Amino acid sequence: MARVAIGIEYDGSAYSGWQLQQHAPSIQAELERALAKVADHELRLTAAGRTDAGVHALMQVAHFDTTASRPAPAWVLGGSAECAPDVSVLWARQVPDDFHARFSALSRSYIYRIVNRGVRPAIDRGHACWLRRPLDAEAMHAAAQSLVGEHDFSALRAAGCQSPTPVRRVLGVAVRRDSGRVEIRITANAFLHHMVRNVAGALIAVGVGDRPVRWVAELLASRDRTQGGVTAPPQGLYFAGVAYDPRWGLPTEAAGLR
Repeated sequence: MARVAIGIEYDGSAYSGWQLQQHAPSIQAELERALAKVADHELRLTAAGRTDAGVHALMQVAHFDTTASRPAPAWVLGGSAECAPDVSVLWARQVPDDFHARFSALSRSYIYRIVNRGVRPAIDRGHACWLRRPLDAEAMHAAAQSLVGEHDFSALRAAGCQSPTPVRRVLGVAVRRDSGRVEIRITANAFLHHMVRNVAGALIAVGVGDRPVRWVAELLASRDRTQGGVTAPPQGLYFAGVAYDPRWGLPTEAAGLR
């Protein structure tokens, strides 16, 4: 039995999310169906992080166990060929049995993309959040710095989040404008349910001037989700990459994003 790690890119618009659903399409089900054809047996994927309905991935990482002996290109080319056009296998590596896509991860990164202009987008429809009101990206960036470090993120997780602890360690947050686009990038050891979309919603409130820069820190300290405002829509969210110890020999997060 061999363990194989894969990098995956997907457009989540047509899916109920990563996780298997009994009566709805999922990324996991699509990939397991495709890779089973390459392996010639059923298999089960474990991902670094679960994404919600409508959320995309630039480089998700997953692993599976297989009795099949295939070269890496077979998993990449064969898996991509068998998948629907909105899912692609980027790379494949055989890894030791103690590698785990979720538990071996050191950090995960997400990107939230906003089209910030008066006219609704056509090309980016379904792949970015659209805001007509002008955003102050510098104010958003300043507010976001209060999230860096280890905190209780109760005010920024979904009400139904099932994680036993609301504590997470954010390694960095950056907000940048490029002409009519604003991008939020956040890296943490792990994320709570809807955490990034709630962070985006809070930063947007600052960006449009509805809240002052200091409000995000006050919200975090409150630990009260009812004070947190709106959850940003899913189509702007991208699972951007996973960082692992170099000993696993996997492509780096930066390489995956390129």
